[in-house]
Amino acid sequence: MNHGHDDFATEPVPGLPKELPVGEKMLWQGAPDWKEIAKRTFHIRKFAAYAAIIVIWHGVTTVYDGGAVMAAVTSSTLMAVLCAAAIGMLAGLAYLAGTGTVYTITSERVVMRFGIALPMTVQIPFSKIVGASLRRHKNGLGDIPLTIAEDARVSYLVLWPHVRPWHLLRPEPMLRCIPNADEAAQILREALKASYLQEAGDDVAKANVQTTHPHLEDGKKEDRNGHGQWAAAAS
Repeated sequence: MNHGHDDFATEPVPGLPKELPVGEKMLWQGAPDWKEIAKRTFHIRKFAAYAAIIVIWHGVTTVYDGGAVMAAVTSSTLMAVLCAAAIGMLAGLAYLAGTGTVYTITSERVVMRFGIALPMTVQIPFSKIVGASLRRHKNGLGDIPLTIAEDARVSYLVLWPHVRPWHLLRPEPMLRCIPNADEAAQILREALKASYLQEAGDDVAKANVQTTHPHLEDGKKEDRNGHGQWAAAAS
């Protein structure tokens, strides 16, 4: 797995640090939905609800403690403005995190280009991917976390927010909040399968490859975490 810094303006191909080698093909490219990032990663709706409760409670307690109604309105308005500014900052961070990210699937690897203040590219060869899953959202978006081989270390802090939540000991890079997640999952599944077949040979790879995504193979169930296990997993 390769970590590298790059300047977005010098990218020969958007989302990639350099031209693809001869024989390697770009299969899919996409970016996260920044509004979904704001909702699911920065929890902006929960913060807004909490802020509204605090503002109302502040006004009520001011009057209850003997303060004038106008004083309560004034102080509550000031607090509401401060909360709105904080919410705006969260939305701005979500926008930058979303619009500054490009996910790429090639015939050999997954590439994640991201970064707000410090642009970074993380490249994950298929040889280091031992599994993956797909989590769908109600609006058609989805997340694709990748299970990485034990000898390929990744940093949770470096990858955040492009990492599966709460998997701190074994961080899983994640294509987060992407549109047409089913299409991307299918493309990645086929690319992984082709890679394993090429490396291990048809008979061995067929024994090691698991394709249990409920929409790719009938009769399979999702796990109890709601993740349909679909990607090839080599043993």
